[in-house]
Amino acid sequence: MNKRQLIEKLSLAAHIEGGYFSRTYGSDIKADLPSYPEPRRLLSSIFYMLTDDNPIGYLHKNKSDIIHYFHGGSPLTYVILHPDGHLEKKTLGFDLDKGQQLQLIVRGGCWKASELESGEFGLISEAVAPGFEYEDMELADQETIRNRFPLLWDRIAKYVR
Repeated sequence: MNKRQLIEKLSLAAHIEGGYFSRTYGSDIKADLPSYPEPRRLLSSIFYMLTDDNPIGYLHKNKSDIIHYFHGGSPLTYVILHPDGHLEKKTLGFDLDKGQQLQLIVRGGCWKASELESGEFGLISEAVAPGFEYEDMELADQETIRNRFPLLWDRIAKYVR
């Protein structure tokens, strides 16, 4: 399938981070957790896709841990900026011999961005625990990131909207 067919078949819509998504699951079970103001679903999941005409998932951080699962298309490169300033790059894809991964865990509190560097699309799923809520996500802005990580700005600027 091509990107347009997948967008239609999976009911994907534009995401505020960039790319396309659709929520596929939200646990009916909720729990009171210490660092969340209201009960949270135990788990949620989405499809997420970057395309050649929408190739960047812009820098953001989530309160919850997220597991990313690669499904197909071209590899996706992730830039992960840890709270201590450690910057790492990981690639989701099928070529394990080249260091690509089939799944990637990004801990809550880390900034992350993703990029489709070539190809028509890259399709993943994300499982979020505790479940995703928009109020638990922060999109990066230039002032915050530049002030907090001035030595990394040249390497991450293109991922800040």
